Amino acid sequence: MEFIISENPSSEDVDEIYQGLKRHNIPYIGDIKESHIACFTNSNDGAKLGGIIGRTWGSWLLIKYLWVDETCHKQGMGTQLLATLENYAKESGCRFSLVDTMSFQAKPFYEKNGYQCKMTLDEYPAEGQLHFMTKELT
Repeated sequence: MEFIISENPSSEDVDEIYQGLKRHNIPYIGDIKESHIACFTNSNDGAKLGGIIGRTWGSWLLIKYLWVDETCHKQGMGTQLLATLENYAKESGCRFSLVDTMSFQAKPFYEKNGYQCKMTLDEYPAEGQLHFMTKELT
């Protein structure tokens, strides 16, 4: 048996491992509906100005990335992106949302949008903090 370390695994390698884990989980949690989703906005010339990436899984919206171009900060774009994805998730049957954010990123933003910090990892990735935040989608 050989163990291989890859600092840049292929998407096929990642998907094969992910699919194996899903097959393992089915007897315990069933074949829960999952959907990868995104919402973004472009400038008139087609350049991305912001976006949010996540997935729905069962009754949860799992937010992976939220980004707004610096030229659009303080214009409400992040709030609109978040609300749009949350509304889509609610219409898809989600009742909760989960996001993690580092101490230098967007904890106050998520709190302003109804998220509560449930757990914090200190010294992440070295000297900062990683906050896990949830929200009930009502």
